[in-house]
Amino acid sequence: MADCLRALESGPAAFHALKDAPLATLLSAANALRERGHGARISYSRKVFLPVTHLCRDTCRYCTFAKPPRRGQQIYMSETEVLDVARKGAAMGCREALFTLGDNPEARWKESREALDEMGYASTMDYVAHLAKRVIEETGLLPHLNPGLMDEARMAELRAVSPSMGLMLESISPRLMERGGPHYGCPDKEPVARLKTIEAAGCTRTPFTTGLLIGIGETREERIEALEALYDLHAQYGHIQEIIIQPFRAKPGTRMHDAPEPSEDELLWTLAAARIIMGPGANIQTPPNLSPDGLQHLIEAGVNDLGGISPLTPDFVNPEAPWPHLGALATYLAEHGYELAERLTIYPEYAAAPDRWLHPAIAPRIRVATDAAGWPREDDWITGQSREAPDWAKLADETQPRRRSLATALARVQSDARPSEADIALLFDARGGDYLDVCKLADEQRRAQNGDVVSYVVTRNINYTNVCTYACGFCAFSKGRVAPELRSAPYEVEYSEIARRAAEAWDRGGTEVCLQGGIHPSYDGQTYLDILAAAKAGAPNIHVHAFSPLEIMHGAGARGIPVRDYLQELKAAGLGSVPGTAAEILDDEARALLCPDKLTADEWISVMRDAHSVGLKSTSTIMFGHVDTYTQWARHLLRLRDLAEETGGFTEFVPLPFVADEAPMHRKGKSRRGPTFREAVLMHAVARLVFGRFIPNIQTSWVKMGPEGAVHCLNAGANDIGGTLMNETITRSAGAQHGQERPPLEMEALIASAGRTPRLRTTLYADAPKERRETAIRAPELLPIQQTPAARRKRQAARAET
Repeated sequence: MADCLRALESGPAAFHALKDAPLATLLSAANALRERGHGARISYSRKVFLPVTHLCRDTCRYCTFAKPPRRGQQIYMSETEVLDVARKGAAMGCREALFTLGDNPEARWKESREALDEMGYASTMDYVAHLAKRVIEETGLLPHLNPGLMDEARMAELRAVSPSMGLMLESISPRLMERGGPHYGCPDKEPVARLKTIEAAGCTRTPFTTGLLIGIGETREERIEALEALYDLHAQYGHIQEIIIQPFRAKPGTRMHDAPEPSEDELLWTLAAARIIMGPGANIQTPPNLSPDGLQHLIEAGVNDLGGISPLTPDFVNPEAPWPHLGALATYLAEHGYELAERLTIYPEYAAAPDRWLHPAIAPRIRVATDAAGWPREDDWITGQSREAPDWAKLADETQPRRRSLATALARVQSDARPSEADIALLFDARGGDYLDVCKLADEQRRAQNGDVVSYVVTRNINYTNVCTYACGFCAFSKGRVAPELRSAPYEVEYSEIARRAAEAWDRGGTEVCLQGGIHPSYDGQTYLDILAAAKAGAPNIHVHAFSPLEIMHGAGARGIPVRDYLQELKAAGLGSVPGTAAEILDDEARALLCPDKLTADEWISVMRDAHSVGLKSTSTIMFGHVDTYTQWARHLLRLRDLAEETGGFTEFVPLPFVADEAPMHRKGKSRRGPTFREAVLMHAVARLVFGRFIPNIQTSWVKMGPEGAVHCLNAGANDIGGTLMNETITRSAGAQHGQERPPLEMEALIASAGRTPRLRTTLYADAPKERRETAIRAPELLPIQQTPAARRKRQAARAET
């Protein structure tokens, strides 16, 4: 096997050697490549089959799908019929609508031309485009179109109504089109024409399905040539999302009814050749209903996908072969060490890069339907809104097979060595039993580091202005140029009101005020010093946790001094610590989409390094679940770990799941709807494992996770539940609904419900004085806050200047 793989590293030059390689050698190599690329995950798409028309201008000698017109027979499925099937499929959990039809039937059949004229369509493809658009709009199913030969212009049109399309190459051999051959009289089966269509898909960046039909008279050499042609196109464009290897099946009523079918060994050889030629990351599929008794052998030959399976409609191309039952299929695979995973019609790697691979009309639908890896969302949980967490037993199914590659990554992350991005990214993809293992291990590490105590802090947020000059697409709090449909007016908070709120926080048992706001265009370095002075004047003993790295950079720049010097000024004026906000994702590729005019990832790290160097501790955060990927999450965690190892300055890590509801970018269809619950919990668990001793505290946000979700996180590595939050506006502005204050007794009850011991802490994780807790427990109601409209504040400043 090793010799075989090494030989193939030279690429196409070695492909033809496959025809003489022993089958056992090929199977072993193919299985190793499949496992390297896909682990134990075997995917499929839950679909409905829509045979729009059975008319076709071709006369393939093996086909039972294409039929000539008959008197009184309906030529095309009606729109009503199509939508009826699609609605029923959607009700049964289907996500894909597979449109199948004959090739260019109006070029041969006057009945087809007449039917199209009667409906008002210039071509069958125009009618299919209309149907696909209606299916998306009315049912939410995602079309996959197989309409035949197309040029770039037609492909570009259809991308607006279909995230993926397909055309089987079938064979590269022109011999099969000669008289007596299976493709005689079939102009659409010309290999060069079909390759041009596949290339047109690449030119238009259309995720594309293609493959081979084997056993119709082609040789092994010709199969290799066909796969080599597909390899070359994919190497150039990267668009071939799957290769289907479909075995010929002799069907009664066809001219090839008595032709020999390919043996199992021929199918296995071709599958193995496809896997070896296309590589470990390729998706290799064969229809499971055509080989129902040899599924394990198919997987061992390199198959990682089983195609579309319908709970509603038959396989109209192979009607004699029923679909496998999904429950039985999942059980069978689990018994053999594999996991059955549902995908969309577009494969995960393409769904996870919508800006590159999807038409703007389709991309928003894919974004809201998928997680950060491009797989379908496994729950309906929404950050900041869902009251109940998904069923833990379904998320953490102990019976699900483990992925060996993930177990290896988990072992490496536990070591003292710095983990790799790839290992961390793999942990974020943990599902089923793997998810359970990651959470359990993180919980064990939490217990070893922190015991069974869960801390919280009595704090007040003071957001002193919501006016901001930056164009962060995720922010629903700032009232500036990216939020014209304001839910509330722009405001500023007077210094006297800042002082009053700080004093009130102290009088209600608070140990901390957190001061943050938008980047107001009139604020300079002195403004932040004045805000700080106001808070300290109101409550001299309160800890001021204030000013994101962006605000600190802004203030230093306005004063014309280095950031480190400005931080020393702030510290001397009473600043106690720095919040780790404005980090979002510490990856500039993601930041270019999220916050293109904000500080860079390196600048954020630099400000934090300077803060730690002058003796200011800080928190650290991540805001995730929008346009980001698991690799970017891993990169972010490693940057935090590296700085923590260098400075020891981070007190805690706070995962902040993206709240999408009111975020401008989400309202424009430019982001996902936030992380799934699984992803949100895993962020806490993976962070615990990655940070180890370098960042000892993992906080979960009850505002974003919800009370029940926060408890789940306490069982997956978290040891802190954040603040009581006398005022919370930023998350609520984005659409969260979990309230803005949770008093100490409620916090302690929530902690106790997780079987943990509550501890009231300070910002820097010391025990808070008992007096603070007693004061907080008997705290009076908050007085109404006062916020000065920004326009009035501007007028007041102008009068003061004159």
